[in-house]
Amino acid sequence: MADKAAAQEVRKGTLIVTGMSCAACSARVERVLNGTDGVISAGVNLATNKATIEYDADQISLEKLAEKVTDIGYQAFKAEDDAVDREQKARSREIARLKGRFYVAAACSLPMLLAMILHLFGVKGFDWLMTGLVPFLLATPVQFYSGAQFYVGAYRSLKSGSANMDVLVAMGTSAAYFYSVVITFTTSGHVYFESSAIIITLVLLGKLLEAAARGRTSEAIKKLMGLVPKTAWVIRNGQELEIAVAEVVPGDVVIVRPGERIPVDGQVLEGHSAVDESMLTGESLPVEKEPGDAVTGATINKNGLLKFRAEKTGKDTVLARIIRLVEEAQGSKAPIQRLADVISGYFVPAVLGIAVLTFIIWYILTGEFATALINFTSVLVIACPCALGLATPTAIMVGTGKGAENGILFKGGEHLERAHSLTAIILDKTGTITKGEPQVTDVRVCGADAGAGAGAGAGAEGCAGTDADAEGRLLRLAAAVEKNSEHPLAQAIVIKARDNGITIPEATSFEALPGYGVAAVVEGQTLLIGNTRLMESKGIAAEAFQEQRVLFESQGKTAMLVAIAGQPAGIIAVADTVKEGSAEAVQTLKGLGVTVVMITGDNERTAQAIAAQVGIDRVLAEVLPEDKAQQVEKLKSEGHLVGMVGDGINDAPALAAADVGMAIGTGTDVAIEAADITLMHGDLRSIPQALRMSRQTMRVIKQNLFWAFFYNTVGIPVAALGFLSPVIAGAAMAFSSVSVVSNSLRLKRFRL
Repeated sequence: MADKAAAQEVRKGTLIVTGMSCAACSARVERVLNGTDGVISAGVNLATNKATIEYDADQISLEKLAEKVTDIGYQAFKAEDDAVDREQKARSREIARLKGRFYVAAACSLPMLLAMILHLFGVKGFDWLMTGLVPFLLATPVQFYSGAQFYVGAYRSLKSGSANMDVLVAMGTSAAYFYSVVITFTTSGHVYFESSAIIITLVLLGKLLEAAARGRTSEAIKKLMGLVPKTAWVIRNGQELEIAVAEVVPGDVVIVRPGERIPVDGQVLEGHSAVDESMLTGESLPVEKEPGDAVTGATINKNGLLKFRAEKTGKDTVLARIIRLVEEAQGSKAPIQRLADVISGYFVPAVLGIAVLTFIIWYILTGEFATALINFTSVLVIACPCALGLATPTAIMVGTGKGAENGILFKGGEHLERAHSLTAIILDKTGTITKGEPQVTDVRVCGADAGAGAGAGAGAEGCAGTDADAEGRLLRLAAAVEKNSEHPLAQAIVIKARDNGITIPEATSFEALPGYGVAAVVEGQTLLIGNTRLMESKGIAAEAFQEQRVLFESQGKTAMLVAIAGQPAGIIAVADTVKEGSAEAVQTLKGLGVTVVMITGDNERTAQAIAAQVGIDRVLAEVLPEDKAQQVEKLKSEGHLVGMVGDGINDAPALAAADVGMAIGTGTDVAIEAADITLMHGDLRSIPQALRMSRQTMRVIKQNLFWAFFYNTVGIPVAALGFLSPVIAGAAMAFSSVSVVSNSLRLKRFRL
């Protein structure tokens, strides 16, 4: 592993693998891939038929790895842009092939099944279907045409030194069939052609239902892909051309008419319109767009013609990244699956041993070869590891898909699993609890005139003045400083000055002081704008601000202190309104038994005022950005499993430190990539929805695993003791996998 870890060019790729029939198959493919030189790690998901591989591109290619998989009897191809289409076509071919073989098997088995049932009820006249050459002629096409896939699969499996479900079915049905052939052509006695034929028919039926059900688990991806229009109108060489969306390149000028979906991401060049971005943000109201604004592919242009420059196309669009994120999550493994994987690896050889032991014991006890053979067959047929292999990945697929449909993107199965255990949630204030779009509410001047000169405000006893001209001058100077900052509070001051028609001068020597504020020189005067810590650190008497500052902060406003030339000059109050639904989300989280904590760099009074509005009792105020991760660790040291919710940019260290990081935003690049879970809608109510989805998915996984283990734990001994006929064993085995997939599909109806 040391050599692997030292790989020079590590890449991650995905292979679509077809032909896997059970958990033993996926374990075998995974074992071969992990044993290949150049592979750092590989995971194979039976439900999605995908192998996710991390490998050293200097040593091996994805194409070579596909050949490795093909060499052991499966079909593999690289997951590219058309991978979903190819996968769907492969699944359609599989279902069509299964249907053809099943119909033949059913047509041949039904007469024997009917005769067997009528015989049990004492109805005469149909015994000829169970004697002589008739059952042989009916069972043979079932055994060697309908059941051919089990022989092929068993041969490939045994050839590579492992055993899978195909080995069990092939051995069990062959034992019954060939024993009956010997009886038919050499001696007399009871034959078991109906058992071998009906077992194959039932197993094929189970496989057919399972394939159809597994296809429904990936509907979320299909819905997301369906949002992308097939064509786009572009201007090339002065002409409007309709081309395939895949042919749009960055730099193309794209035309979108009212009612059409925007094909790719870009920036508006001409036109005004309202765009429905609900698929991305969850906001029902359309967003106004004008030149300079960004537009996102798959959103809907409502009422005006737009011309925009394509900036991100193909794999780089926001929607493509969302689809890729969901695909990776659906193909990932949750930690709870490891137990099933370990058991599946030893399961088939153990069953073969139990079956052989069953045959020997029954033959010794009864001396009847037929009885020993039938019980041997029952053990082989009932013991299928498919249910174990499908228990976790099918639930993960449906759970992550359901989340994606509701704007909750789980980055992987492990995050979906871990989220259900969270006991504490830390919420960043600005942009998470609040809208993150603060507005200037008050401007107060200290002294007679904030713009009078270097000594302005000197000796001022308070900052309660309401001189409009002086406030305008203070706002003008503050805006000059804050124009250089990207902080939301700074932008609020700039916007206020512009809205008031103020011409903003240029500032020099700008300096950002994280956790404190900013400093700059404007028109020869040094300005400081920030909090009490900034003033105290520069030796400025903060008492002049005290009374007004306390009043603003008690109202939930952020008081930004302004000093000019080393003297208190004024206070600018900025308020950020609480998001709709924040209070409801906090109460819901409390109802789920989760401790809710608010963290902010704001002062204690402002933080407490906001916390009171939404019902948060525990507040961590005046926390510097670099200290947020420490607060996460502190909460973890108290025994909590911690989730951190932030904007995915400024809170990156805290998001990384948390057990589960949740980025709340509107589908921006950073938000999508920053955390374990991305909440696309920017609504705090998505947080309890994510926890409920996680808890319900884990509940379904545990149900699946329980019934898979219970089924085999009970079924094998019952079959070994002779209480289960091969036909019933075949039916039970066939429907065990279907029941697991069906149980997972119930998640689609779960109300978040």
